[in-house]
Amino acid sequence: MSSSHGITKHGIAKHCIAKDRLDNQNEHHGLCAAIGSALHQRQGPLTEQLVRVPGNFGLGQLPRGKRPDATTSTVCGYCSTGCALNIHLVEGEAVNLTPAVDSPVNSGMACPKGWEALSPLKSPDRGIIPLSRDAHGKLVPTNWDSAMELFCDRFKEVQRRHGEDSVAFLGTGQLPSEEIAYLGSLAKFGMGMRHGDGNTRQCMATAAVAYKQSFGFDAPPYTYQDFEESDVILLVGSNLCIAHPIMWQRICRNPHKPEIIVLDPRTTETAVAATQHLALKPKSDLALLYGLAHILIAEEWIDTEFIRDHTDGYDDFARHVESYTPERVEQESDILKERLHYVARTIHQGKRVSFWWTMGVNQSHQGVRTAQAIINLALITGNLGRPGTGANSITGQCNAMGSRLFSNTTNLLGGHDFKNPDHRRKVAGVLGIEETLIPTKESWPYDRIVEGILRDEIKGLWVVCTNPCHSWINQNTFQEILERLDFLVVQDMYHSTETAQQADLYLPAAGWGEKEGTFINSERRIGLVKKVAKAPGQALSDFSIFRLVAHHWGCEEMFANWQQPEDVFQSLKELTRGQPCDITGIDDYQMLDERGGIQWPFPEGCEENDPQRRLFRDGQFFHPEGRARLLFEDLREMPEPPNKRYPYLLLTGRGSASQWHTQSRTAKSSVLRRLYPQETYVEINPKDARSEGIRPNSMVTVESQRGSVLAKAFITPTIQPGQVFIPMHYAATNQLTLAHFDPYSRQPSYKSCAVRISPSSLSPTL
Repeated sequence: MSSSHGITKHGIAKHCIAKDRLDNQNEHHGLCAAIGSALHQRQGPLTEQLVRVPGNFGLGQLPRGKRPDATTSTVCGYCSTGCALNIHLVEGEAVNLTPAVDSPVNSGMACPKGWEALSPLKSPDRGIIPLSRDAHGKLVPTNWDSAMELFCDRFKEVQRRHGEDSVAFLGTGQLPSEEIAYLGSLAKFGMGMRHGDGNTRQCMATAAVAYKQSFGFDAPPYTYQDFEESDVILLVGSNLCIAHPIMWQRICRNPHKPEIIVLDPRTTETAVAATQHLALKPKSDLALLYGLAHILIAEEWIDTEFIRDHTDGYDDFARHVESYTPERVEQESDILKERLHYVARTIHQGKRVSFWWTMGVNQSHQGVRTAQAIINLALITGNLGRPGTGANSITGQCNAMGSRLFSNTTNLLGGHDFKNPDHRRKVAGVLGIEETLIPTKESWPYDRIVEGILRDEIKGLWVVCTNPCHSWINQNTFQEILERLDFLVVQDMYHSTETAQQADLYLPAAGWGEKEGTFINSERRIGLVKKVAKAPGQALSDFSIFRLVAHHWGCEEMFANWQQPEDVFQSLKELTRGQPCDITGIDDYQMLDERGGIQWPFPEGCEENDPQRRLFRDGQFFHPEGRARLLFEDLREMPEPPNKRYPYLLLTGRGSASQWHTQSRTAKSSVLRRLYPQETYVEINPKDARSEGIRPNSMVTVESQRGSVLAKAFITPTIQPGQVFIPMHYAATNQLTLAHFDPYSRQPSYKSCAVRISPSSLSPTL
């Protein structure tokens, strides 16, 4: 019998035997090839390059292939800590880095992101050429001249049709101050825009407004040395171990064995290491802080002399907190009144008490008043202006402080006021422009700009170095809103970000390490950022892109003095003259480099050499009367508490020390990717998991009224029953969050919304 192909059974057998022999031979040859490859590697570094040799420059031993011929220092481009990094150079190009041992900021320490800071520069999805959207809806390569013509023609057409205010920009706290200032000046003075904001709104607006209202200026008073000087440290809504690891290391070096009190609903890494953890109800922090003030005042554990000499509004504040009895606060927060009293006593017994907060406070529906409740505790106990004290907001992005001072968005350059004619006159004089070019009103905040697109009031948008399609609250709605624009320009390192993929025009930008300028860190230290690598392809620094725009727009002469970033820095110095942030005493970039950064204020004639300087040492604040103000307000209801349909409260925050924001950079490092889960995960309390029939590591659906997300279940007692937690870094997270904002800062309330959870058999969402 034969097969349909005319091959006999015997033939088939012979064929199979021959095939087995061939497979064995192939396997043998493959094994030989593998052994040969191991013995004689034809690709990769030569052995002589891997041999460890003296690295020089105090670096110890290094692989020969990475031995530098020079080193230079720069400031890290991730978080606001502002760590100094020594960059190892070979023929002017960065090949490696190490943290700077002599830095007053990090003293030779770096987190995983800092160690891997150079890796994202070499990612294959770097933008290397401008891209414009063709008639078929595809992004195709173009040249810079054509890109600039398109940029100007389309934006001018939008302004002709809909008015000058119909074009807006969104910037970032990740650009150097010089580039931020150039963007804000070009957009508002040169291009006629009124509206522009930045992603600093998402992290630091609450702190900025709280300081401005309480102190008279956006002025974090502390220096990092305070972490090591305090004997009581109160952390509110801050997982310092994860979000700012180097700052946590400073606490670990504190020789005073401090009491560390953490207010956080989750048992975070920081809470585990604390001496006291108050696992309060989410968003009950304002009530709890008023309760602490109630006890301190009732027990007379306050500094009456400091209150009398340096504050206004104490009597009204004392009356306000009378109703926040320990019994009421226990009902509001689930913290036993005995625990609350113990914390108040701990604060009273401390000689140097510092109060710290970050996004757990800032990203709240009542964030400004919560931040001011923390400030009030420092004021009534006299814990300001001395080592180890302070009401201290920890900043988010590397240059969020620079953005707050110089972005020209809600503040006129240098912390000035758009509505103040004297300020407009000063800024116009320093820049050499007509005063009439300066808007007399401040910009809409970020959320109002987004609303403006929805209402057809904003028809053109320029997004620079930020990824709002991932990071903005209620992500699904935002992406739909962008489709309403007539023209969207995205300027970024990567053409692959969610926002860049929606652009009509994409402009490839250089990243950190490929340009120069200055950052201002959390403790007000101005540090120098250097160019240590070449940008790929035709990518340009944001500074150079802004110059190109000015040239093609026709306002180049307005910025003729700004030929390089240091020219802008000299203008910014003069703009700060007489301001609380006065830096006229800083000569130039070289002075910043030699000193390893300088904290503001540093006015002309300043001779202080202390690298750790605090504000308010003299008890003088920045209001006209020189006094701080105690500000307060009744509680606001949580915008979306759990209900029968959505019985759980979603919390969001940092996932690990190796993740950063939307991961557009950290995901480019193979080292960092191995340090955190690649799949979106959700933390669920064991009790809730049993109730919902959810097993460890199984897939679950997390659903809010706005969207649903697939995530892997991480069953853990570190999250309280009735709550779930998803890290902010995953693109899916903001499909769930509620678009609600603090009424004063307009900062989004990312940290709480109602969700439901259920088992799922589907694949995860990354």
